[in-house]
Amino acid sequence: MEEFKEHYINQPYGDVWHKMCALAYKVHPYQWPVIGLTLEHVEQVKMQSAKNFYFKYYRPNNAVMVVGGNVKTSQVQKLAEKWFGEIPAGEKIVRNLPKEPAQKEERILEVKADVPVNALYKAYKMCARMDEDFHASDLLRDILSNGDSSRLYQQLVKEKKIFSSVSAYSTETIDDGLMMIEGRLSEGVSMENAEKAIDEALDEMVNHKVAEDELQKVKNKIEAFVTFGEVNVLNRAMNLAYFDMLGNVSDVNREVEKYAAVTSEKLQQAAAKIFRKENSNTIRYFSNN
Repeated sequence: MEEFKEHYINQPYGDVWHKMCALAYKVHPYQWPVIGLTLEHVEQVKMQSAKNFYFKYYRPNNAVMVVGGNVKTSQVQKLAEKWFGEIPAGEKIVRNLPKEPAQKEERILEVKADVPVNALYKAYKMCARMDEDFHASDLLRDILSNGDSSRLYQQLVKEKKIFSSVSAYSTETIDDGLMMIEGRLSEGVSMENAEKAIDEALDEMVNHKVAEDELQKVKNKIEAFVTFGEVNVLNRAMNLAYFDMLGNVSDVNREVEKYAAVTSEKLQQAAAKIFRKENSNTIRYFSNN
């Protein structure tokens, strides 16, 4: 309950994710934030419900365990049998969630609250993490917002000074996710002009191919990030567990290859698919101050 209050009630803009989930998803359970939709949902949880959840999902047949370090397989097997061998497997978990239908209309929500400055949040539906279009979509996000040389920062913060800060990120979910763009408006800038500036930056991605040197730059960043990340044993272990959970652990070794295969044509196609008005969810967050 204190976590909910700290992050979602008492923090400025803390309720944005709750509002955006409900705006973007109408059928899929992604419309519900993991922590709960309201504080009352957390308050009303009974101990038995928590136990039932734990003993249903925290079972060996629903887990992936990765052990990394200077150990031998025989040691790991022996210790795994010692500590986990007597735990019952539990019932088989079948993931059968409703599929979110294609969005066919622009959705807009206006909010007024006691926050420091006006802010703009836009979410576009995008593919799932294991979809063949994911790597192009991810590079698209990097071109828009990865470092001070990215397009959104250069155009909207440094040059036009429309936003004091702006960023783009994706949810990378198992089912269809969201490409998020958010920014805090500079003093004196209207919400209309801010939204227009974002739309123009996205339209540029749709109407014009990305130059090869710009594309190669973000590919190099991705390759460095993946390669150096694998040096850390914990990162390596987590990536192995993640890809095994997704269905094919060997895919972890093909990430750089998949990013390298993305062309400027594929980037433009991804932009055209994602950045459509009828595929957008917008929250205009106005300050009462």
